[in-house]
Amino acid sequence: MSKFELVCVPTPSIGHLVPFCKFAEKLVDRDERLYVTILIIRPPTPWGSTIDAFIKRISSAPEGNRIRYITLAQIEPPSSEELAKSVEKYISLLIASYRPIVKDAIIINKSWTDTGSNPKIIGLVIDMFCTSMIDVANELDIPSYLFFTSGAAFLGFLFYLSVWDEQFGREFKPSDDDLNIAAYAHPVPSKFLPTFSFVKEGYDSFHNHGVRFKETKGILINTVEKFESHAVNSLASDPELPPVYTVGFLFNIEAQNGKGNSKSEDEEIMKWLDQQPPSSVLFLCFGSAGIFGPPQLIQMAIGLERSGVSFLWSIRPLVDAETTKLEEMLPEGFLERTKNRGIVCGWAPQVEILAHKATGAFVSHCGWNSTIESVWHGVPIATWPLYAEQHINAFQLVRDLEVAVELTLNYRMGDSDHSEIVKAEEMEKAIRHIMDRENPLRKRVKDMGEVCRNALMEGGSSFISLGRFIETILDS
Repeated sequence: MSKFELVCVPTPSIGHLVPFCKFAEKLVDRDERLYVTILIIRPPTPWGSTIDAFIKRISSAPEGNRIRYITLAQIEPPSSEELAKSVEKYISLLIASYRPIVKDAIIINKSWTDTGSNPKIIGLVIDMFCTSMIDVANELDIPSYLFFTSGAAFLGFLFYLSVWDEQFGREFKPSDDDLNIAAYAHPVPSKFLPTFSFVKEGYDSFHNHGVRFKETKGILINTVEKFESHAVNSLASDPELPPVYTVGFLFNIEAQNGKGNSKSEDEEIMKWLDQQPPSSVLFLCFGSAGIFGPPQLIQMAIGLERSGVSFLWSIRPLVDAETTKLEEMLPEGFLERTKNRGIVCGWAPQVEILAHKATGAFVSHCGWNSTIESVWHGVPIATWPLYAEQHINAFQLVRDLEVAVELTLNYRMGDSDHSEIVKAEEMEKAIRHIMDRENPLRKRVKDMGEVCRNALMEGGSSFISLGRFIETILDS
């Protein structure tokens, strides 16, 4: 039996690595001839240990004999000055510097243990920040494919950058007119664009990536066709683009301990949820980098208390105030007054909480992984974007997809010049709205969750789309 191999290069971030690993699992599950090598670039930060722990855990899975993980040697990263200018450009430069190492890894690591014969390499699958690796694919005369770990609409925005640049030749301004972007059903206000759109270095970086995406032989997107039907149709009907395959939702469905928590801490959270009525708890969590200062935390606490709902609130400690006690950052007496209907914790086991029957809604930063986890489990979202592409995600969820309630769309973490404090009154109003059992949005999200789960089942749209991709790469 012939054997074939795909080599993957994900962005060095756990949020990108997880869907890549799930994609690899789907591939080898579908066809016993397929093998996958994932090349790991360790970030020059403490996040590297998180990636190491994840790889150690996942490499022991049953599929492990046809999926292998090769951690590349670390090299000198770009300067801190580049990081200060733009995290998007910094990541892109970091990955580009690994081109010779990736090329050598592909050439040298052709031998698989116990395969009998080495699989034939039939493609290089890259992440959104990794378009520099298209050069490696071209040098080795193998086709390249893009696995886009975010949504179809955001991908459409990245393609739109070329249209904008041709007209204006500059980054965006929040005061620019509303934008008619093919991937969005409604005009997009410029003030809701991703943070990098307003920074020359970030804008230039993603403009370049968008141009290079078109050089690939196919684009796989971590979405479901019926969830983002407008965006998917706009991409699929564009003659300038490679074939598009919707293969989502791909995320870590299995429950994992909350990062930094002991097993007993997570068990305590889940035991408390077990005691709550169905769909009665509001879950608030803002990702691994979501941080608020005391003034905003106070307003959030007041809004929560006034709403009267039960809640589970994950507050990530301030980086520069790790020793600050939680009581000192919240209104006096808040924890005592709400102890019978709420829990305030540090890290939380997000997927397990979203899957719990007691969870009724999710106040989220609208990162794509959090979004698809919430929709998958039929939990409506109240939007609170903070950075990166989260603002345009939030806009899409509220206006185009109608699976979210607008709490705020324009809060930007660390940008005190352009972000106002979200007041307790706004918080309370959004909470009451999203937790209202008569709100038709709740049923719409629950129904969409079923659609998205079915998409990965045999005969579902993502199942079929992945099958088409496998046929394409094996026939080429």
